[in-house]
Amino acid sequence: MAVTVQCEIVSAEEEIFSGMVEFISVTGSLGDLGIMPGHTPLLTELKPGPVELRKEGGEQDVFYVSGGFIEIQPFKVTVLADTALHAKDLDEAAAMEAQKHAQHAISDKSGEFQYSRAASQLAEAAAQLRTLQQIKKKLGK
Repeated sequence: MAVTVQCEIVSAEEEIFSGMVEFISVTGSLGDLGIMPGHTPLLTELKPGPVELRKEGGEQDVFYVSGGFIEIQPFKVTVLADTALHAKDLDEAAAMEAQKHAQHAISDKSGEFQYSRAASQLAEAAAQLRTLQQIKKKLGK
C-alpha cells in the first residue's frame, strides 16, 4: 500500500478535487514543487499552470489553476486557487484566441490599455496552453 496524503483543490466557486494522493506537482512563485506525503510544512504562492496529481493506485490527473496558494501540512495539502478547472475542461481554441488578443493589445502602442492587465491575460493563456501540451505529451498525442 502506497503512502498517501489528503489533497484538496478549491477555488472561490467550488471544491474541484478531494482525495488521497501519492504525489503533487505545482509551479510555485520560486519554481516547481514536488510534494510527497510527509513534506515539510509550507505556504507559498502559485503561478498559473498545471497541478499534476498521482492518485492512490497510480492514476494521474491534471488540473489548471490561474494562481493562488498552496498550503502543505504533514497530512494534508490544500490548493487555494483563484480559478481552477479540470484540465480536460480547458478550451484550447479559446486559450489560443485569448493569447493572440493579449499579444495584440501589448503590441498596439496607439491605443490606451492597461499593460499589466494584458500581460496578466497573456500569462494566463500561455499557462493554459502549457497545461494542455503537458496533457497531450502524457497521453502520447
